[in-house]
Amino acid sequence: MRLTRFAALSSSLLLGAVLALTGAGAAQAAETAALDYVALGDSYSSGVGSGSYDSASGDCKRSTKAYPVLWKNANAPSSFAFTACSGARTGDVTANQLGPLSAATDLVSVTIGGNDAGFADVMTTCVLQSEATCINRVNQAKAYVDSTLPGNLDSVYNAIRSKAPAAHVVVLGYPRFYQLSGSCIAGLSENERSAINGASDYLNAAVAKRAADHGFTFASVVPAFTGHEICSSSSWLHSVNWLNIGESYHPTAAGQSGGYLPSFNGAL
Repeated sequence: MRLTRFAALSSSLLLGAVLALTGAGAAQAAETAALDYVALGDSYSSGVGSGSYDSASGDCKRSTKAYPVLWKNANAPSSFAFTACSGARTGDVTANQLGPLSAATDLVSVTIGGNDAGFADVMTTCVLQSEATCINRVNQAKAYVDSTLPGNLDSVYNAIRSKAPAAHVVVLGYPRFYQLSGSCIAGLSENERSAINGASDYLNAAVAKRAADHGFTFASVVPAFTGHEICSSSSWLHSVNWLNIGESYHPTAAGQSGGYLPSFNGAL
């Protein structure tokens, strides 16, 4: 029943323009309103970097400008639970975020894996240490993606499916961070920027494979962010911010609304 309802929603989204022209848009709204949606994951889902944080979320820094809230505001699902949390790893999702999931859940979104792979330490190493040390740290992260991350992802994906057996699960990836040969005149070397971009692609490929193996939909955000990376003329990502280090290398509000939200919509 739930799968059928979500399939109907997907069809109605594809036909949205026709429905609006024929006055049948109410049918699409009714399908969307019948959905129970749960948003899981790390800081890229909680909205770190976009501001407007819900004080009740504390260190999780859930933003009213994060893509799950933007989708909720535009579609008015019948229920919405937002448990994504800054700094979350796969084990944090399984331990702390799955409470709202149930057999009634229709839609789940999640970003996870970057913190497991040591993203924050990679960026700190690359900003503060030599090019050789940076690239070595990137290679260590890629080795972790090969050896350990797949099992961690399997654990969290299995837990999601167990608690929400009928849900359509959308796993979103991470952007490339730098526009190579861009406008940056200081900071990391081009070799470092290229290595970091390559590591992001490597992580996304691993996440996409595990998502597909579990029957989940992977949504790449790389196309949406292309032209809006750091060192572009219109970046949707914060560069290093010494005054607010936690927001460094996270999407801005424009990155959430122009990058993550359309990518999520495209996976429905």
